[in-house]
Amino acid sequence: MNVLHICANPRPIQESVSKQLAAAFFTRLAEKNPDVNVTNVDLYQNPPPFLTYPTFRCLYQTMVEEGYKPTTGEYNSGAYSRTQSEQLKQADVLVLTMPMWTFSMPAIMKAWLDQVLVPHVIFEFTPEGVQPLHRLKRIVLLIASADRFKENDPRDGLTRELRAIFEFIGVSDMAIAWADGQNLRRYDDVQSRKDMAVEAAQDIADEIAETATAET
Repeated sequence: MNVLHICANPRPIQESVSKQLAAAFFTRLAEKNPDVNVTNVDLYQNPPPFLTYPTFRCLYQTMVEEGYKPTTGEYNSGAYSRTQSEQLKQADVLVLTMPMWTFSMPAIMKAWLDQVLVPHVIFEFTPEGVQPLHRLKRIVLLIASADRFKENDPRDGLTRELRAIFEFIGVSDMAIAWADGQNLRRYDDVQSRKDMAVEAAQDIADEIAETATAET
């Protein structure tokens, strides 16, 4: 089993609850099944560029112009997309670690998604609809937020957007470990909420490790 881990948090682990969730998740996964192959991508160490006009033409122009060949400049502008999308294409599980910022995902995570969820690599448009070209089966979200959120909270622009994005390419299995209410100045149960999220992350890791064992 291949697990691709994308981290979108610039803070060190001692200051980052989402990174602490990731540490708990991957420690448990390695304990339960050390044969799982994990690839880590830190977006702040390897930042995705925003889509430019040349990159957009490189990735999408063939959809509107049959037989289109990118120019050298357009092709070169798609280098990040080619590398990252091929990594995603080989993943069975995608783990996304991030904080919630302004009720949604960090912009750097959205920039990565724009670069990797591209036609001819991850999916194809067909007369019958979107046809997946990947092997991805499950998404895991490891999230922390300062505020508290209830189930189906209308303020939650993070998980709803990610569900829509991945359902578009045929992946509906999404597991979430969310440490909400992490504002020490507002809430007195910060630690217990984090502990519950850590336990949830470990439970998800147990399930994935068991699935990987069953597949071998």
